[in-house]
Amino acid sequence: MTKIKVLSKSNIKKIINLKMAIKAVEEAYKQKSDNKGEVWPLVFYEYEHNVFDLDIRSGNLKDSNAYGLKMISYNENNSKISIPVINATALIFNDRTGEPLALLNAETITSYRTGAAAAIGAKLLARKNSKTLLIVGSGNVAKYSTAATLLLFPKIENVYIYNSKRILEKKELSQFKKEVESLLKESNSSLTAKMNSVKDIKEITAMSDIIITATPSEKALIKEEWVKTGTHFSCMGAGTPGKQEIDERLFTKARFFADDQKQCFDQGEAQYAYKNGLISSFDGEIGDLLTNKIEGRTSDSDITIFDSTGLFLQDLAMSLELIDESNKKNIGTEIDL
Repeated sequence: MTKIKVLSKSNIKKIINLKMAIKAVEEAYKQKSDNKGEVWPLVFYEYEHNVFDLDIRSGNLKDSNAYGLKMISYNENNSKISIPVINATALIFNDRTGEPLALLNAETITSYRTGAAAAIGAKLLARKNSKTLLIVGSGNVAKYSTAATLLLFPKIENVYIYNSKRILEKKELSQFKKEVESLLKESNSSLTAKMNSVKDIKEITAMSDIIITATPSEKALIKEEWVKTGTHFSCMGAGTPGKQEIDERLFTKARFFADDQKQCFDQGEAQYAYKNGLISSFDGEIGDLLTNKIEGRTSDSDITIFDSTGLFLQDLAMSLELIDESNKKNIGTEIDL
């Protein structure tokens, strides 16, 4: 009889943190760069446009002896009935025997790994002396991306938060700040940057050193002519066909890198630049920067873009870390399957 480890959301919250997420996501990117991590075809289905959809992401990490999948659904209507908007489940297998190892609630994992990816993109491509961070979006991805980036860039002085629909109210900004502080505290860090809600994205774009986009937008929110030299973008919102957050013309002025080139051309931020013939290939993938196979930023004047569509390899690496840590701390439930 096969035994399988089950980790609930509450189990995972006891052991997860941003430092763990950054370490795991970097390991996933490195294995992909070394041809030890494979991204398998993504399945996407939309029940209601921009309201209710699901996707299935899968892949393997050969050096970690594991493969698996994650099914994640987004349903905007769930907030009306006090159910999480995002629901995600991961199933992990031993790649030598095919036996299932663990079933995990992947909602929290998704938030941490996405925030970690945004920060890793900035770590590898942004100017080291960056002082100003612009977050386009104010939802879950925005909060985790803010916290992870501040963890890696403790000298950032100002964080500007832009919501495309309306300026955040004082209460909402306070809650955003509180959640970022909590995430930093988990990794023994603290918030020192000033948090600001802004109305004019054009003005703030021209002042920003690092820009993280984290929205479901289907049109460019940032125009090419607003962007100063030296700016870095981590584009986190575009992960399905039709999504776009920045002007596609920016790709013609920038050095740009993918988490997975094919996936980014199909459904990432680069999809419009690619379809319109503005670009034909990336300067490389993010894992190749971590393994020192390619060069990222070449000067302080470079505009850089990290196009992140999200890979199950990130979730897989994090899941394995969580399984290992839960075994050490005797957290979770083991069941016969």
